Amino acid sequence: MHHDPSLLAKGLKSAASVMSAAVLSLLALPGAAHADKVLRIGMTAADIPRTLGQPDQGFEGNRFSGIPMYDGLTQWDLSRGNGPSLLIPGLATEWKVDAADKTRWVFKLRPGVKFHDGTPFNADAVVWNVGKVLDKTARQFDPSQVGVTASRMPTLRTAKKIDDFTVELVTSEPDSFLPYNLTNLFMASPTQWEKKFAAVPASVTDPVERSKQAWVAFAADAAGTGPFRMSRFVPRERLEVVRNAQYWDTKRVPKIDKVVMVPMPEANARTAALLSGQVDWIEAPAPDAIAQIKSRGFQVYANAQPHMWPWQLSFAPGSPWLDKRVRQAANLCVNRSGLKTLLGGYMAEAKGIVEAGNPWWGNPKFDIKYDPAAAKKLMQEAGYSAAKPVKVKVQVSASGSGQMQPLPMNEYVQQNLKECFIDVDFDVVEWNTLFTNWRVGAKDASAHGANAINVSFAAMDPFFAMVRFVSTKTQPPVSNNWGYFGNAEFDKLIENARTSFDEKSRDAALARLHARIVEESPFVLIAHDVGPRAISKKVKGVVQPQSWFIDIATMSMD
Repeated sequence: MHHDPSLLAKGLKSAASVMSAAVLSLLALPGAAHADKVLRIGMTAADIPRTLGQPDQGFEGNRFSGIPMYDGLTQWDLSRGNGPSLLIPGLATEWKVDAADKTRWVFKLRPGVKFHDGTPFNADAVVWNVGKVLDKTARQFDPSQVGVTASRMPTLRTAKKIDDFTVELVTSEPDSFLPYNLTNLFMASPTQWEKKFAAVPASVTDPVERSKQAWVAFAADAAGTGPFRMSRFVPRERLEVVRNAQYWDTKRVPKIDKVVMVPMPEANARTAALLSGQVDWIEAPAPDAIAQIKSRGFQVYANAQPHMWPWQLSFAPGSPWLDKRVRQAANLCVNRSGLKTLLGGYMAEAKGIVEAGNPWWGNPKFDIKYDPAAAKKLMQEAGYSAAKPVKVKVQVSASGSGQMQPLPMNEYVQQNLKECFIDVDFDVVEWNTLFTNWRVGAKDASAHGANAINVSFAAMDPFFAMVRFVSTKTQPPVSNNWGYFGNAEFDKLIENARTSFDEKSRDAALARLHARIVEESPFVLIAHDVGPRAISKKVKGVVQPQSWFIDIATMSMD
């Protein structure tokens, strides 16, 4: 297979740097990590996801520094692998939209919950945590947490205490998706933050800088309500968390004493660390090492999950993707079956954002499949040929949360598309940079002239799966409509879904939206991740849910 030299050069440079970083991290692991009931995880992230309550590093941050240490008002049921993960109560026990005013919600809070610092969780804490990302006048407001939070719950505006265990949340418009969105708002201890704020030197008089320094201090000594609490944090090296014996959910009080998380962005470095016994668990093992991993007695877990690996296309002026024939041709030119073989079988072929059989499927009229003859015909109709190919540029990462195996996968797609008169160039950037660029859009200088971006995303929440990519209201900097796609038709389809508060009518509205997305092709839809992870057999009780997330709290170790 021909390889793009610029991609390989950048990729190899990245791999070398991350390999050395991973080795340093491993050398720094304490000897105690070999004791019983200490679980060591090699993450795909290049750095420790932020620990201050709203993680970065994509949803790997939620998985490793969010869900273990924090809780949201709502959460995902990660307790089974034989059905989709459903929304369940978290720190809220119930919620209801006001029948007379569908912008007003009332959430009842769980009594008896304590933060890791021993202080009580209550309505004041909810109001405070909403303020940290939405109220610019609040002392605790932190701009650094806004991007990864507000874009995931774009209609939430205010929170008000009704009594100690009841809060009112108000949205900018009727939004039936709000309970899903709130899985991403993690509750940090206001008391712990105030303690850090008070310790900022008096010489720091600017309130914004004082808040920033307080959050930095909080991140190094965090307090949430989750099943694990922070015990040690070394930036770029490791995060250690220990069991919270007083956790409010008795079914999720951890049996594992400590979890050590190490950033290992390069697949071969992760695999080597697992095989040498330096870690017990790795995300996204190198596909060509799966047989060896299994032969050495490790368990490889995978499951269908709502997670999409696409190219998201630009609709900015001058973009080659403005022609629907080119967009559909690209979708028809990807040999997904061959890509699945390349990945050792660890992917599902994408025919939409969700899979056929999902209640949001909707039976689109455009059938995404491998049909290079039909693709070439469309390209010729659009005025392209082997002698006159269209040139496109895609911004991609060398690793990262949910990015699967981005360099070999993108190279494979590049070769596919060349057969259909589409010449692809790549701009390879670090994962967290790519994730940040995703929010500022194709028109920003950070795109480096790219007219497509390869960011994977979880698709279990209707806003996350579809709305944020096709609404005119979610164009940068509001949310992740990187490519500025959208029109009145799509806004109306979204409004119909958002204002449907019973599940059956909402699913029907979302099915109509999904069908139109597939037909208009603002993405090249390539793969669904199945979340392969290799774990030592001494780790027991592993449930690989049909979710991008996984629950460490219910596991145990021999």
